[in-house]
Amino acid sequence: MSDIFTYDWSPENYSVNEEDWKDFPILKMTKSSVMSYDWCPKKYFYSYPLRLPQDKTDAMTKGIVIHNAYEDFYKAFDVEKAMDLSKAELTTYAMGLFPIDEWGGEQYWTSANFEAKRFDEMRESGTIDDFLPVGNEVQLDALYMIARNQNPKFPLTRDYYVHLQGIIDRLFVEDGGLLPMELKTGGWKDYKTTGMRKESAFYKLLIEHADDEQLISQGIDPEMKVTQWGWWYPESNYIYAEKVKQTSTTSLLKLMAKVIWSYEQANFPAKYYYKTCTYCSFFGICDDAQNQSFW
Repeated sequence: MSDIFTYDWSPENYSVNEEDWKDFPILKMTKSSVMSYDWCPKKYFYSYPLRLPQDKTDAMTKGIVIHNAYEDFYKAFDVEKAMDLSKAELTTYAMGLFPIDEWGGEQYWTSANFEAKRFDEMRESGTIDDFLPVGNEVQLDALYMIARNQNPKFPLTRDYYVHLQGIIDRLFVEDGGLLPMELKTGGWKDYKTTGMRKESAFYKLLIEHADDEQLISQGIDPEMKVTQWGWWYPESNYIYAEKVKQTSTTSLLKLMAKVIWSYEQANFPAKYYYKTCTYCSFFGICDDAQNQSFW
């Protein structure tokens, strides 16, 4: 695996020989960077290759705090202790594992009720061994090859290896397979389904191409495959899981190829949308947004 991976990447400095990768970097891709490109290639360019600072919002802070709280919840949850608790006591116990702060509020209460109910149902069904995740904030790296014809609309000049990196919120065992579960602290809207499937497909790719040593070190069986994926929006009390969809993985790979195409072409076009662009940290320096905003 390459020792050097970066967003400040140039295809001209890419080498197909693995022996050269210590001297010639390869492109880094994360779920966030790829989805940022999908949102707006020019925003991706400002955020990643140029590394321009972005405004820190309350929503960002809220997301970090709640993610940390949920990670700590699973670290602290004592299955043996919970086995002897009543349904009402389970909710109280679960709520006590979340912090008291200004950010979580109702989301902690919703999450505690959800986890207590899930524990009780799994206790009754005899599947309690799968209550805790096998992976809690799992950080993985992987090497993956994007074929030159991965996206026929945006053909590349050659095949490229890219460096995948990501942190998976939770990884559960479900029906004998792995189920990555993404936590989101915003509100749920049905239009988010397509994006969530692409994000989940990225995690599937990451898990299946990480080396065995990484997986084993984090308690994950390398022989197990990702058979489902899902997402949890406590603010809307919305949770969803489904069998993996190959079409979503195909869409993701086409998107990843398009990211590389932008590097090859030195072209990261703006995707203007008036409802969102005015909230972008780069609105003031984006000529496309400025010109469009006066229409």
